[in-house]
Amino acid sequence: MRRPWWSRLIAHPARAGVFAFALAIVAGALLLTLPLAAQDGTATNPLTTVFTSTSAVCVTGLAVVDTGTYWSGFGQSVILGLIQVGGFGIMTFASLLGLLVSGRLRLRMQLTAQAETKTLGIGDVRRVLLGVAATTLAVELAVGAVLALRLRFGYGRTVGEAAFSGFFHAVSAFNNAGFGLHADSLVGYTDDPWVTLPIAAAVILGGIGFPVLLELLRGSRQGTRSGAARHWSLHTRLTVGTTAVLLVAGTALTLGLEWSNPGTIGLFSWPHKLLSGFFYSAMSRTAGFNAIDVAALEPATLLGTCILMFIGGGSAGTAGGIKVTTFAVLAAAILAEARGDTAVDVMGRRIAPSALRQALTVALVGVGCVIGATLALLTVAGDAAFEAVLFEAVSAFATVGLSTGITPDLPDPALVVLIGLMFVGRLGPITLASALALRERARRYQLPEERPVIG
Repeated sequence: MRRPWWSRLIAHPARAGVFAFALAIVAGALLLTLPLAAQDGTATNPLTTVFTSTSAVCVTGLAVVDTGTYWSGFGQSVILGLIQVGGFGIMTFASLLGLLVSGRLRLRMQLTAQAETKTLGIGDVRRVLLGVAATTLAVELAVGAVLALRLRFGYGRTVGEAAFSGFFHAVSAFNNAGFGLHADSLVGYTDDPWVTLPIAAAVILGGIGFPVLLELLRGSRQGTRSGAARHWSLHTRLTVGTTAVLLVAGTALTLGLEWSNPGTIGLFSWPHKLLSGFFYSAMSRTAGFNAIDVAALEPATLLGTCILMFIGGGSAGTAGGIKVTTFAVLAAAILAEARGDTAVDVMGRRIAPSALRQALTVALVGVGCVIGATLALLTVAGDAAFEAVLFEAVSAFATVGLSTGITPDLPDPALVVLIGLMFVGRLGPITLASALALRERARRYQLPEERPVIG
């Protein structure tokens, strides 16, 4: 008996995840279309609702209307729910796919670093679900409480306003969504570490991924006497190390290029500059909050931000991009080739050739998506500057949400391009990497070897 089309569609776990996210986007768009979702009580344009729903579910943060003034309390609650569903779904979906992939490769005796350390084992689905839920709830409540107290006693907000705003920004931060309730994002709090630092911490924690968070929590429970850091898996060491390096590099890049720019941080005191540089660096790879005017950044800073956005955060986390492990593996391969090594060794482990091929594929497909989308946007975006269009395309693909401010003014065809780019950028790298790993099979023959001229 032939199975129905929808059963065949969701038979593969990666396809099932894509299908579920598409349904969530449609459901969110329908809710946002309701008149009570808007401040003025009228039905919103369908393209606007689809764009907003996609941006929320894909935890991006790009917006065509101001979240705080256009949407009613109901509409903002819908967006908050979509962010939570999208972020929780991404962490769970990616973690379970990682579990499936590592288990499949273990059974076939082709161990990756994750499988070697048994970070996730077969039969741990319930543990993954409960772990993601508990971690999400703990971080969001803690950050939300700090923000609410600061808004209540530091800015004189009412208890209700402080609680809703604090919780909204905490959920948006941990899920790396970048949605805010202020038209200028967090520019009004740029010199307040009690607002920017908790948000940055939530963004970083959500961006490094649940498997890494789980391993770090296990290590902290074991105590420093056991030297837990020495027993981290290669995945955790690559994620933590590369994240730290990129945070420092992004901060140095922002400070170096924007130090004297009066439109951004040029007029700040040096402690204020350091805070702003660090916050912008943390947001550049994961979330769309901004505490300085992105449109006023130097062109070199915009280009550097595009690179950071494209790299993104950790696997099985709420950050987008090609992921820091992909970047680290490719960097290690380049270093090994420059040294003349026949194998790629990182931190006492050899990287499997299949992992190298998967990293190269994900990176090149990502480059292709950004280039194709940029060409399409330049064709339909009218007089928008090239650097602004490229910045918007990378931000959408990497689900970052930073914007130079051109999104609300883009024509409908350009918004459709960004919708597709956000969806592909959010689920594409996860689905592609898992599909490549699950399709891997041993060949019983080899073709004659020949080396083409390279370079």
